Amino acid sequence: MSQVTCDLTVSLDGFLAGPNQSMTDPLGEGGELLHRWQFEERQSNAAWLDGILAAGAYIMGRNMFAGPGTWDETWRGWWGEEPPYHAPVYVLTHHQREPLEMQGGTTFNFVTDGIESALAQARKAAGGKDVAVAGGAQTVRQYLSAGLIDELRLHTAPMVLGAGERLLDGVGNLKLEPTEVGGTSLVTHVRYRVIR
Repeated sequence: MSQVTCDLTVSLDGFLAGPNQSMTDPLGEGGELLHRWQFEERQSNAAWLDGILAAGAYIMGRNMFAGPGTWDETWRGWWGEEPPYHAPVYVLTHHQREPLEMQGGTTFNFVTDGIESALAQARKAAGGKDVAVAGGAQTVRQYLSAGLIDELRLHTAPMVLGAGERLLDGVGNLKLEPTEVGGTSLVTHVRYRVIR
């Protein structure tokens, strides 16, 4: 049976975005530095990167797709005309929008009726492959709190952001079992099984 997974890069103090997120600085002040491992040590982290993009469908929050602020109907995401997903992506939002087809097989579908509906649609589209909850923090917190994530893969950058968007605030009594650990000079990877 397919799993619901989640890969996130966080700082040592638990933030996945820095303070003052905006359209010009979507990961907030210092947030881009979290992801250095994906570019500067790409080959050394290839297996972990492949795992991030192995899902058959993805779920993300509206802010991860379009950033904070007013909804812009012409916005096509942060990733250019060929996003890295190459699979259906379900965007949680309160604003209806027609599906947005991109190059490379990514289609952004906008879901207005909650996390369970997004997951059901993603599972159907994934065709037996895993479904990945891609972020942001609020979306991941909702899925963790509802007990809907099977595996949490945290990629911890050796830096402190001090403020911003914290991953686990308000999640409650989350029980995790580490099943794999790895890393390089820019990141420590830990794969956790979520215990229910």
